[in-house]
Amino acid sequence: MASRKLRIAFVHPDLGIGGAERLVVDAALGLQRLGHSVDVYTSHHDPDHCFDETRDGTLRVHHVVSPFPRSVNGKLHILCAKARQLHLTGHLLRPSADAYDVYFVDQLSTCVPLLRMGAGTRVVFYCHFPDKLLADGEYVEGRVRRKGGLLKRLYRFPMDWLEEFTTGQADIILANSKFTARVFKTHFASIGSTPQVVYPGINLAAYETTSVDGQDPDIVQVTSHRPTLLSLNRFEKKKNAALAINAFALLRKKLAEDSASSPPQDIRLVLAGGYDPRLEDNMMTLVGLIDRANANSLTYNIVAPSASRVSVPPFNLTPTAPDILFLLNFTTAQRSALLSAPSTLALLYTPTNEHFGIGPVEGMLCGLPVLACNSGGPTESVVDAPPAARTGWLRAPDAQTWADALAEIVALPPAARTALGTRARQRATAHFGMDAMAQGLETALRAAVGMGPVSRAALLAALAVLAVLAASVVGRVL
Repeated sequence: MASRKLRIAFVHPDLGIGGAERLVVDAALGLQRLGHSVDVYTSHHDPDHCFDETRDGTLRVHHVVSPFPRSVNGKLHILCAKARQLHLTGHLLRPSADAYDVYFVDQLSTCVPLLRMGAGTRVVFYCHFPDKLLADGEYVEGRVRRKGGLLKRLYRFPMDWLEEFTTGQADIILANSKFTARVFKTHFASIGSTPQVVYPGINLAAYETTSVDGQDPDIVQVTSHRPTLLSLNRFEKKKNAALAINAFALLRKKLAEDSASSPPQDIRLVLAGGYDPRLEDNMMTLVGLIDRANANSLTYNIVAPSASRVSVPPFNLTPTAPDILFLLNFTTAQRSALLSAPSTLALLYTPTNEHFGIGPVEGMLCGLPVLACNSGGPTESVVDAPPAARTGWLRAPDAQTWADALAEIVALPPAARTALGTRARQRATAHFGMDAMAQGLETALRAAVGMGPVSRAALLAALAVLAVLAASVVGRVL
């Protein structure tokens, strides 16, 4: 019984390019390699804005087009997201739908009790971070800010309550870090269990330099012999890539001042990440970063892969040897080329209070020194002290502090850089490989299946409780 292969359905809202999507893809790949049958269901999948494995047949992806929009005039995002997931859930519960041993749900929990009731099947929920703590912008541990007026509070109250209730209906709850598990326990007080931590893992083979074709035009346009600082993050305001630009400008100033005694370094910064022109936050973030570049008198260029349908915005670009290269929607090959290039000196990870952050692990796997903020998930992946065990630098999100750390990284002697790279690779492989994640997920999924079929009586009781609580919530709101 223990060796029986499972039929697993993943339910994920949007298969774009981001950390949560990378986790889902690698989790599905890892479980497939263990012999399980995996299907991925999503409400949005754009072949021009996704990871390769979701479009080349490596994974079975079911794109169920939703009749509901992502938002209404830029508002009601979470309400629309829940409606889209309910539509997707209806597809999964059709009489003709495939049957599964267990469901793996992440990001949105609205479907959890419905899948359990409608299919009588166990559900494992993977919590990246509570949505109710993201609705007001950047989360700061120990300080919850509520923005907006009465109307927004009335809107968020039932949304937040529904998130907590439906999350609590999952048979097993997982979290991506101890940081997220701790925050979950604090802010979901009605849920008695503490999430089990299964760290995101990455596909080690995808970062092998043998997979990089140096003649590929997409590789040629992003690689350079110039010393390079690399940042991998979606173009979202909360990712705080402006910190990288400001610190980079201060570093260049310091290097120029020091050039009297040594040759100046023609160093560059590459900011690469997912960019979706449908999202106002993505567009405004890119504009804001370009404003930062202009304010620091830095030249820049914007590029995208040749197969991308994303149009490069019409800015005052410098195609040849820019100080900053903005790379929109990088390919897997471009990512591997940048991370493995001998000219790449460090990976910069700018978000604060990040829930986990796959970027530092990618950098460590490729032997790069990592500079990250000293909060959230990176404090679990990156080792800053003692220096003999260091795999990176954890610093407060201050431009001058980061510039000082970058100066230290740039000046690393070759032997020290090699030793750090060896430690970083060993740590990434041992703790954050795809195999370790897949085995952790398999254990949780088997445990859920081992609970047996969901009791119909218990489901009816849960539905009755849900109705009573919903009526109570409506009464409080009104």
